[in-house]
Amino acid sequence: MHSPELLKGTLQTIILKLLADSGKMYGYEITQRVKELSGGMLTLTEGALYPTLHKLEAEGLLSTEKISMGKRVRKYYLLTPTGTNTAAQKIEDFEAFIATMFKVLQIKPQLG
Repeated sequence: MHSPELLKGTLQTIILKLLADSGKMYGYEITQRVKELSGGMLTLTEGALYPTLHKLEAEGLLSTEKISMGKRVRKYYLLTPTGTNTAAQKIEDFEAFIATMFKVLQIKPQLG
């Protein structure tokens, strides 16, 4: 399991990238996809996920769509055009940050 502090600093980028790849997702689906992609090393809690989703929505990066699933209504999140541009920029920034950290820490990426 990775440090919650490291996850907190990358949560917006993770969410934006998942939505860029998937089109639209609901909250629980996001948590499960992160768990799956990380091999169980990252676990998103509702307490971390939903405030971040709401913040991204308030910033105009996400919009929502409610879909009835029988008796339940599921709230899907999707990128706005601004969100799509921001996702691309955040991913680029993150890649540059990781490259810099490898240099500063004098480590090499582990391919796995």
